[in-house]
Amino acid sequence: MNVVLWIVQVLVGLAFVAAGYTHGFRAEQMRSQQGMQWIAAVPRGLLNFIALSEILGGIGVIVPALTGILPWLTPLAAAGLALIMLLAAGFHLMRREYPNIVFNLILLALAAFVAYGRFVIQPL
Repeated sequence: MNVVLWIVQVLVGLAFVAAGYTHGFRAEQMRSQQGMQWIAAVPRGLLNFIALSEILGGIGVIVPALTGILPWLTPLAAAGLALIMLLAAGFHLMRREYPNIVFNLILLALAAFVAYGRFVIQPL
């Protein structure tokens, strides 16, 4: 189970770092792409906060467990990312952006799996 958790942790971490980079540094270019129109509806300060939270959460899912320094932060970071995805799904639901909700729920499930796995199944 430890190997499965590590694989999911790395995938979740990379996905959130990439999403955070996109939301934080490529927001202007992404506004015109299909499925990313929601960026125009979010104030820039909030978008920067979301981006920073995703980047730090993605790093937090991997680095503490990898280094052994404060490894209890790994499941907390995963739980925080799951919460972000729950809020994102609610936001997209209000805007009737259903394809985005599917992606949010997949990431939510993966992050929740890591959180549960590292809290209960195979603690670090």
